[in-house]
Amino acid sequence: MTGVMISTMALCFALSISVAVSIGLSAILGIQVANANMLIAVKEMFGAINKFPLAAIPFFILAGNLMETGGISRRLVEFAKSLVGGVQGGLPMTCVLTCMIFAAVSGSSVATTFAIGAILVPALIRHGYPTSYAAALQATSAELGVIIPPSIPMILYGVSAEVSIGELFIAGFGPGVLISGALMLFVWIQCKRKGWGRHDGDGRMAFGPALLQAGWALLMPVIILGGIYGGIFTPTEASAVAVFYALVVGMLIYREIKPRELYAVLRKSAISSAVIMFIIANAGLFAFLITRAGVPDAIGRWLQEVLQTPVLFLLGVNAALFLIGMFIETSAAIIVLGPILAPVAAHFGVDPVHFGLIMVVNLALGMITPPFGVNLFAACTVARIPLDRIVGHLLPFVGVILACLMVITYVPQLSLFLRDLVYAR
Repeated sequence: MTGVMISTMALCFALSISVAVSIGLSAILGIQVANANMLIAVKEMFGAINKFPLAAIPFFILAGNLMETGGISRRLVEFAKSLVGGVQGGLPMTCVLTCMIFAAVSGSSVATTFAIGAILVPALIRHGYPTSYAAALQATSAELGVIIPPSIPMILYGVSAEVSIGELFIAGFGPGVLISGALMLFVWIQCKRKGWGRHDGDGRMAFGPALLQAGWALLMPVIILGGIYGGIFTPTEASAVAVFYALVVGMLIYREIKPRELYAVLRKSAISSAVIMFIIANAGLFAFLITRAGVPDAIGRWLQEVLQTPVLFLLGVNAALFLIGMFIETSAAIIVLGPILAPVAAHFGVDPVHFGLIMVVNLALGMITPPFGVNLFAACTVARIPLDRIVGHLLPFVGVILACLMVITYVPQLSLFLRDLVYAR
């Protein structure tokens, strides 16, 4: 059964059938081969999405779209530019910093790409940066949307591997800040070498007015994250608070969301949410079948025999996840692989929260690597260029994040320091 499922899924991928449909078709065929009751498919697909923490996904997506429509993202850009926009290369640094702040509410890299890219990609082009560079930078910076908490992939890992989502969220700050800092340093050096961005400070607002203008926008992540870590509400409840806050600020304070625009925002959010939930449902059925077939246990035993030390295990897992992330959507990969790899990692003494961060950061790379990088498609849509044009500018960014991934992998305290500090009380 397992061989039929995997070969069917590989064939579907080769035929460019969508990930969710490929996983679902292979699972259905596996049930047929095993002569099992087809009601299993209905039961397991419903069970995969019938989990309270997953309710956060549509709410965070809706919050991100409301932020984009309501002018919150534009004000965050102006604030970030007031901080770092005055130096050569300040505009690319603004892109990274804004994505970092925006990610602290949206939880989605694709939402971050569209919301921030719609503002900064045209601005980068106007300031003389190549269009392909602007798109590559935006796609890479938006990856922070799934690393800085709250994060939809972290929610999925927490549910599938039965790990505290609150601990995953607070552990994500260290890796998120590391990657943000590394990207900002890299683009600053790059702009110095190439002579780009000498006039990036033109039109920059002073810090005071920018802070005043973005005050309500900056208060949003403080309320959301402060509420989660202060024990006021759960991460799932925080997603609903984010929607309410974005709606109030966008409609009543900034007054940029008109009642007639709400339908389009809700429709866009519903479609994005349905796509993710469909992937989760199919991946849940697939994971159930391969678990019943004993695949996770077999893989675990094989890894323990071949990769006999934690160092080798983490190196091997990173290499495998990097390749998998290039071809399989991040959410589906986490749901399928999380329950398989987390117990093996625990056997090697790897903290499950630390391992979750390794998985999320690594698979997030798949969002910016061809052929199926969703951030690449989003950034190319914003910049209106074909995918092949940005690959040359993209490779150095991938190298920077890979270097950060190695630090995150082998320096666990980077992820666990804040977690241990908060949850030790």
